[in-house]
Parts: sequence; C-alpha cells; structure tokens
Amino acid sequence: MPRVVRVYITSAIIGFGVAGAFVGMVIAFNVVNLRHLIFTSDIGIMATLAFWILNGIMFSGVQFAFKMNQLADSSE
Repeated sequence: MPRVVRVYITSAIIGFGVAGAFVGMVIAFNVVNLRHLIFTSDIGIMATLAFWILNGIMFSGVQFAFKMNQLADSSE
C-alpha cells in the first residue's frame, strides 16, 4: 500500500475518533442546549450521527493536511 494511502486512512481514523470525542463533549456539556434538542427530538440519533460524520470529515481533513505538511517538511 502506498505511503499516502496509509497516511490518509490513519488520518481518517484519528479524525473520526477526535470527532467522536468532540461530539461527546458537546452533548455532555450541553453546549447551546444541544443535549436537550437531541434527547427530546424523534430524530435525535440521526442528528447526532450527522453531527459526528460532518465533524469527522472536517477533523480528518485537518489531520491529513497536517500529516502531509509534516511529510513535506521532513523530505527537504
């Protein structure tokens, strides 16, 4: 497997893990009353899943960009 693909997969795993922790903390600390909205809504699970996936995409992209920048700096 090429190195870039391996870096991408590990970045995605790390990004979705960080997103899970982020979503968990947002719900635990009831930021902007999201816990109440999720628990009282009939589609709260789907909203939480969408929140996690969208944050996972964002955190994965940031993680991948950071790793690629480190790879570019180490090759010089």
